[in-house]
Amino acid sequence: MIEDTGTVEETAENNGEDNGGGDRAPHAGPESAAEAAARRDLAVRAAVEQGLLTEADPVVALVDVAGIRASAAALHAAFDAVTAPDTRVLHAFAVKAAPLVPVVRLLRDEGVGAEVASPGELGIARAAGVPPEHTVLDSPAKTPGELREALSLGIAVNADNPQELTRLDALLSGAPGRSPIGLRVNPQTGSGSIGALSTATATSKFGVALRDEGARAWVVQAFLDRPWLTRLHTHSGSQGVPFALMAEGVRAVHELAEEINAAAGRRQVDTIDIGGGLPVNFASDEHTPTYAEYARLLKTTVPGLFDGRYGLVTEFGRSLLAKHGTVLARVEYAKSAGGRPIAVTHAGVQIATRTVYNPESWPLRIAAYDAEGRPKDGPPVAQDIAGPACFAGDVLATDRPLPLLEQGDVIAALDTGAYYFANHYAYNSLARPGIHGFTVSTAATTATTTATATTAKGSVRFATVRPPQTVAEIVAESGGGEPDALVRD
Repeated sequence: MIEDTGTVEETAENNGEDNGGGDRAPHAGPESAAEAAARRDLAVRAAVEQGLLTEADPVVALVDVAGIRASAAALHAAFDAVTAPDTRVLHAFAVKAAPLVPVVRLLRDEGVGAEVASPGELGIARAAGVPPEHTVLDSPAKTPGELREALSLGIAVNADNPQELTRLDALLSGAPGRSPIGLRVNPQTGSGSIGALSTATATSKFGVALRDEGARAWVVQAFLDRPWLTRLHTHSGSQGVPFALMAEGVRAVHELAEEINAAAGRRQVDTIDIGGGLPVNFASDEHTPTYAEYARLLKTTVPGLFDGRYGLVTEFGRSLLAKHGTVLARVEYAKSAGGRPIAVTHAGVQIATRTVYNPESWPLRIAAYDAEGRPKDGPPVAQDIAGPACFAGDVLATDRPLPLLEQGDVIAALDTGAYYFANHYAYNSLARPGIHGFTVSTAATTATTTATATTAKGSVRFATVRPPQTVAEIVAESGGGEPDALVRD
């Protein structure tokens, strides 16, 4: 599944603890932003020295294994702290955030399941060894075949709409199967700052719109008519959605569960799926907001959710992975236009599609390294970081103050572990980059001042998550096997 590409011995400032390896180990506690940044600097230098970033492969993505483990541990701890003992809790990773089998396998080994929304994502989860009972199928457009497969495997299914419930009626023929079945509702609590990602608006395409006329009564009756319908699902959060709005959506679905159970005269709804959508801080290395903050807010806003009467499912994606991914690219040329320097790199729209087309909502932090992979020094100079695609807007950062980049230097696009290098945009038939997970082990080291610092040797080990795409693969995917398909008689 993964390929060992060796180690590098490097002198650097680091945190003085063993930061990973093949064996799973409990995380001692929340790590500091400085620890993660120091680990990243080691990995960048090692990637250059070990030849992961080359003329042939001028863009590469790195995944911090220890960081992912730490995020998974923080998620477990946050909800353990607010739930009653013996509460059934499934944290299911939203596979769309990083559809990579080794990443899903790593999370599985950290006690995290999978939330999938397509046959491809289900295939990835199964290849990663996620068991059916730890898998949740969501999608607004499930086909009969997708539903049959999920039901045959015993995977939890969240129906999106009345027509899908009718389809499930026929597939189940009135008899409950092995799969827990739920219904997604849209609490219609409002939009965040990024409209395209807001799923709880008045006109969202997801779920049953709970505040529409007659909808609430219909939902209650749908449950009373179907004893096998035992879950409610909502997803009111995403990047740009305030905490308070997310919590209001969860409160709305909990109140609905209470109403259904009162009407049924029993605990028919036994599990509430609150979705995911924890926003990510893209302005610094700090992990804010935290899972612990969100869990405490939910405990205050919806205390009945955690008293042990309901099982709980979460579906976090971006917040588990974003801070633990870094895209590296060589500066192919350094030039200027209109008096402003431009670093032309190999990382652009094919990597950071959302950033290029909507930079106001999706700004990226950029770090500068020299040709040997060392953090670059020098006074900040306002410059553009451009990508390789053939349109003017293919720019990762505009007028960004950084040490002046030169030909052969390396730029790092930070916080790109989710929805960036794994969800490729094939503009100009640019190749998908190779992705490599890394672990770091070091002896003790403590930074003091620039004049005096204690440093130690650090060992960086890479494992191939996905090899770089080849030109031959691009041609094959582009119909290369049938060049005469449109000119035959």
